[in-house]
Amino acid sequence: MLSLFFEPHRSIAGETPLSKARIGIALGGGAARGWAHIGVLKALIEAGIEPDIVAGTSIGAVVGGCYVSGRLEALEKFARKLTRRKVFTLLDFNLTGSGLITGRRICGRLDEHLANVRIEDLDKRFVAVATELGTGHEIWLSRGRLVQAMSASYALPGIFHPVRIGGRWLIDGALVNPIPVSVCRALGARHVIGVNLHADTFGKGTVVPDQGAVEGTEPHCGSELDEAPRGARSALQLLHRQFFGQGNDGPPGISSVMIDAFNIIQDRVARSRLAGDPPDLIIAPRLAEFGLFEFHRAAETITVGYEATKRELDRIRDIVGEAEARV
Repeated sequence: MLSLFFEPHRSIAGETPLSKARIGIALGGGAARGWAHIGVLKALIEAGIEPDIVAGTSIGAVVGGCYVSGRLEALEKFARKLTRRKVFTLLDFNLTGSGLITGRRICGRLDEHLANVRIEDLDKRFVAVATELGTGHEIWLSRGRLVQAMSASYALPGIFHPVRIGGRWLIDGALVNPIPVSVCRALGARHVIGVNLHADTFGKGTVVPDQGAVEGTEPHCGSELDEAPRGARSALQLLHRQFFGQGNDGPPGISSVMIDAFNIIQDRVARSRLAGDPPDLIIAPRLAEFGLFEFHRAAETITVGYEATKRELDRIRDIVGEAEARV
C-alpha cells in the first residue's frame, strides 16, 4: 500500500483534527449500484449523523467526493435525470486506446461542479483509493484535484482509460480495497461504517461441483452478437448492442461481461479484507435486481440505500454514542 499525496502526520488547513474525528464511512465500489451511496448518506444526514472521515473506492469515491465537497444534492439531481440514452451519450468510445471509453465527457460533467476543488481544502478528511498498474500498489489519493482522484478510482480496467497521477498509471481501486475500512481506520476513525453494494449479489457465491453433461455435438465459438449488422442497422446500433448486450436471454454485452467479472473478483477481495479488518457496522443495500450498468435506475437505487440505512439507524446511533463517550 502506498499513500500518494498523503502525509498522515501533516496538519492540513481545514481538515478535521484526528483528535476530533469520530465516525468514518467506507463507500465501496459497484458501478451503477453505487447510486445507493447517495441514499445512505441522505439517511445519515437526516438523522444528524455526518461522518468526519470518508474513504471511497470507484463509484464510492465519486459519491463520497461529492458529499465532502457539498455537492451531494447536485449529484443526486444529475443521477435522477439519467436515461438509457443520456448514459450512452456520456460514453465517449475510443477503440484505439487502453480502454473502450476515454472518460472525458464524464470528467467534464464532474468539472462543471468540482473543477477547482482540491482534497486538502475540504472540511472533512477524504481519500479515494486507486490501484497502480504494473505493481498492484494500493494508492491513497488524499491531496490534489478531487475530480482527478475520482477518475483514477473508478477507472475500470478495459472500460476506462487509466489515469496518470504523480508519474503512476492508476486504475480502479476495487482491485485492491473494494470497501476501504482500513483507510478510515488509518485516518483516525474510532468507529467505521462500511457500505457493501454486493452483499446479496455475490455473497452467496459457492462451488458447483457438477454442472451436468454438456449437450450438443458441435462446438459453439461465438454468437449472433459477433456477426456484422445487416440491412439498415447502423454502426452506432451495433456498438450499443455489443456494449450493453441484447437483454432478456441474449448474450451479455462487453460492459456486462467485464464489469460483472471485475465485481466477482472485487467481492472475493472484499470478503478477505473485511474478515481481517471488519467495520463496526455494515450497511448492505439489497441491489441484486439492479444491473451494473443500469445508471438510469438511480431513483430506485437511491431509495434502496436510504431504506437500508434507516433500518440500521438505531445501531448507528449506538456507535455514535460510544464515540462521543470516549472523547
